Amino acid sequence: METKRQKRIAKLIQQDLAEVLQSDIRKNGIKNLIISVTKVKVTPDLNIAKAYISVFPSDKLNIVLDSITKNAKLIKHEIAQKVKHQLRKMPDLQFFADDTLDYIEKIDKELKSGDNPIKE
Repeated sequence: METKRQKRIAKLIQQDLAEVLQSDIRKNGIKNLIISVTKVKVTPDLNIAKAYISVFPSDKLNIVLDSITKNAKLIKHEIAQKVKHQLRKMPDLQFFADDTLDYIEKIDKELKSGDNPIKE
């Protein structure tokens, strides 16, 4: 069960992380790539923030996630500068792939195919 404080910190980090990632994409002139931070969970001791990243197109997910993970300390520093008046200590960031869009697409495709696994 997450506390109010954990939820508030997670929401703050999620918003700022999304801003940082989107601005880095624009700065580097990367086109045809959308990165969204779908969820952030903060541990009860507030030392680690787990960020779930969704990338479109999904075939670039591993490349983008590796790049983000390699630059985690720089990203943490940028976010810490944004939230320095709201947080005493910035949690360490861990990044994970959020593949729910692929999962939804797979279910949708199966539903539209007309095959009924119950009858077979």
